[in-house]
Amino acid sequence: MLAYLVRRVLYAIPILIGVNLITFALFFVVNSPDDMARMQLGVKRVTPEAIARWKAERGYDLPLFFNGEANGVATLTRTILFTKSARMFVGDFGRAEDGRDIAREIASRMGPSLAIALPTFVVGLLVSVTFALLLVFFRATYLDFAGVVLCVAMMSISGLFYIIGGQYLVSKLLKLVPISGYDGGVDAWRFLVLPVVIGVIAGIGSSTRWYRTIFLEETGRDYVRTARAKGLSELAVLFRHVLRNALIPILTGVVVVIPLLFMGSLLSESFFGIPGLGSYTIDAINAQDFAVVRAMVFIGSLLYIVGLILTDLSYTLVDPRIRFS
Repeated sequence: MLAYLVRRVLYAIPILIGVNLITFALFFVVNSPDDMARMQLGVKRVTPEAIARWKAERGYDLPLFFNGEANGVATLTRTILFTKSARMFVGDFGRAEDGRDIAREIASRMGPSLAIALPTFVVGLLVSVTFALLLVFFRATYLDFAGVVLCVAMMSISGLFYIIGGQYLVSKLLKLVPISGYDGGVDAWRFLVLPVVIGVIAGIGSSTRWYRTIFLEETGRDYVRTARAKGLSELAVLFRHVLRNALIPILTGVVVVIPLLFMGSLLSESFFGIPGLGSYTIDAINAQDFAVVRAMVFIGSLLYIVGLILTDLSYTLVDPRIRFS
């Protein structure tokens, strides 16, 4: 197991380096520092002096890959590639356009993002799996057909509709919870309950249909027929056998999502005014804050790779036949 984990980590390093280089090329080759300066300065006629001053203040006046004017190691370290991209591997994300430390902002905003993402993930998973098992239990009946139709209808509705509709109905008309904002104290739940409920409802349709397909495929296998022949009830077959053997395909999608929960929800945090990583990313895109966007892309890539490794490791917990050497 340890040897397998080490190999996967070593495989992940060149992948992460490749993603970092591609991101660097998109930001600094396709979109040069001069272009960034013009967009940030926001005026029609930008003087060369203003562009040079903007680049010097932010360290964009260095060469991209190789600094021929420096000596020794500085030929590589005194470059935009090292100062803006390579240093992210050690957690140095630099500063945003407003001067704030990006790493500190990420650390402070991770809590509100998790406060929404974790309950949405856990409750949504339990509701979707339970609903899918219910449809499989009543498969080929009118209840199953109605459930599938409901799932398709819920999938067809945009998540933005759920957010706006929930804010209008629950917050504006019924006035049960605030329409937006966030409080990190005891009253935080009042600001989180509506985004969590909407997040769960918006994801039920697609998740339930996927889990239902997995469970239906398992119900046709030989071990299920054997369990029924032994006299087990349908509920016992579903929960003791079908659910357990369907955990591997479920984990494939679930474990990968867990690290990405740290990134927050772009739409929910923006519309509900939650100061999390999702709204932080949206604000950076709107403000054309390239340093923040680069940092969030790098963190997203890192967390996705971590999710893939966790997925492989979790297989051994649900299927003893899988062993890694």
